[in-house]
Amino acid sequence: METLTIVLAKPRGFCAGVERAIEIVEKALAIYGAPIYVRHEIVHNKWVVEDLRAKGVVFVDEVCDIPDGAITVFSAHGISEKIENIAKLRDLPVIDATCPLVTKVHTEAQRYEAEGREIILIGHAGHAEVEGTMGRVKCKMHLVATPLEVAALKVDQPDNLAYVTQTTLSMDDTRTVIDALKKRFPSIKGPDLRDICYATQNRQNAVRALAESVEMMLVIGSSNSSNSNRLRDLGQEMGVKSYLIDDEKAIQPQWLEGVNSIGVTAGASAPDVLVGKVVERLQQLRPAQVKTLEGITENVRFKLPPEVTSKPFEALRKVS
Repeated sequence: METLTIVLAKPRGFCAGVERAIEIVEKALAIYGAPIYVRHEIVHNKWVVEDLRAKGVVFVDEVCDIPDGAITVFSAHGISEKIENIAKLRDLPVIDATCPLVTKVHTEAQRYEAEGREIILIGHAGHAEVEGTMGRVKCKMHLVATPLEVAALKVDQPDNLAYVTQTTLSMDDTRTVIDALKKRFPSIKGPDLRDICYATQNRQNAVRALAESVEMMLVIGSSNSSNSNRLRDLGQEMGVKSYLIDDEKAIQPQWLEGVNSIGVTAGASAPDVLVGKVVERLQQLRPAQVKTLEGITENVRFKLPPEVTSKPFEALRKVS
């Protein structure tokens, strides 16, 4: 049996925003004790959610599902102003785990609103981040995802527009939409492309490099993870059979038939422990050698909020 070559993408897995969100929840558990309530999934990954649930985290759909006085964490995707205000009215002790890059988009949208501009959001309908961003301004916000949707867009102020973008889209994902917006509305304002999430772009670039050297690709990530789905799609677009899997249990032995090289990567919300489990499973199925593709080393770290550093909820602190 021929030796299988397993090539790991670099970078892969957790981005700084996801690491921060999970660390916030872990520290909140250590400081205040279980249960900790999180509105929606802290990040879009089943393994992470189940791991935290086992430690005493309760995930809820709405703020009204949270008991009075319970420590509340808002997910990395961000929330609308309405949700924030509901929590304030209930005087819930809230820790905001919104990714700082998402907060930056909220701030940009609010600035454009203050300038009296009509705002367009480039993003995917139904995504938690999109819902949060659209709920951060009081004015109407248009949502588009493709150049065709730009062509069909009906606006009230064609000469007074601005756009912002969902962070889990890369520069490549948004470039054609931004070009279409600028062509149709030459005076439109928007952030620099470099403001888009570094992690999304880096992981897509790594997949492109990976696809050039392997016959098949496994992308570790949950089905509701936007950036993980895009990594799988990108591999397919480059002519490499690519599968999106939750973990090693999803691997089908027949996938390896006639394949001698497999690329492995993970979406920005998938932990590296799952990469290890996938590699172990592949090695069980075939003799294999593992190597890591050269790529960018990410050193970004985001500051933690004071609620898990200086402990402002001292009255609720777990008695040791």
